[in-house]
Amino acid sequence: MTQAKTFPQDFPITQKWPAQHPERLQLYSLPTPNGVKVSILLEELGLAYEPHLVSFETNDQMSPAFLSLNPNNKIPAIIDPNGPGGQPLALFESGAILLYLAEKTGKFIPADAAGRYETIQWVMFQMGGIGPMFGQLGFFHKFAGKEYEDKRPRDRYVAESRRLLGVLDQRLEGRHWVMGDEYSIADIAIFPWVRNLNGFYEAGGLVEFESFSNVKRVLEAFVARPAVVKGLGIPKRG
Repeated sequence: MTQAKTFPQDFPITQKWPAQHPERLQLYSLPTPNGVKVSILLEELGLAYEPHLVSFETNDQMSPAFLSLNPNNKIPAIIDPNGPGGQPLALFESGAILLYLAEKTGKFIPADAAGRYETIQWVMFQMGGIGPMFGQLGFFHKFAGKEYEDKRPRDRYVAESRRLLGVLDQRLEGRHWVMGDEYSIADIAIFPWVRNLNGFYEAGGLVEFESFSNVKRVLEAFVARPAVVKGLGIPKRG
């Protein structure tokens, strides 16, 4: 019989990132589009949590301590000391964490089954489409890929990113948020990536961002939310 974990001493990650407040949810992250999804939701929910910076500059994500929590070496990851059944829960993958926290609190996800699955559908749209495609465009436009003479890879991701923005723009026609009047984890999943594409990746001109008026409108509403403003900077970089 497997012995139940007792937080925090049974989690090796706490040896590298000690918990000052072990009764709080522990967040291991970096303020990237995937990372801030979770910090934004935690701020929106008002849950007590303790953030820990996982620095890519020092390859923290490849450390044995971090890999003990997420063998896929990606941020974010969490430990909730008050998980299901009152037992600690360790979880990675930003989409899974959003769903867990929304269902744990009953907030930012519809209570009815149809609305719940429709929301999950749009979270998966981000996870499978917007995140990977925007990320590839960022590589070929801003990072090492920009040195490649052959621009066909870049142009492929420009076209696909533009197509995805078109899908999102159509969805937002006549809607305040992805799910209509109610702000949800679908917005929290999608709009950090939209912000990053147009801002940090500096690819707004390439994808003709200004032509997606509904996406632009909702992005402006998203970044104006106080919890988003705060969450975008958590964990604070050293």
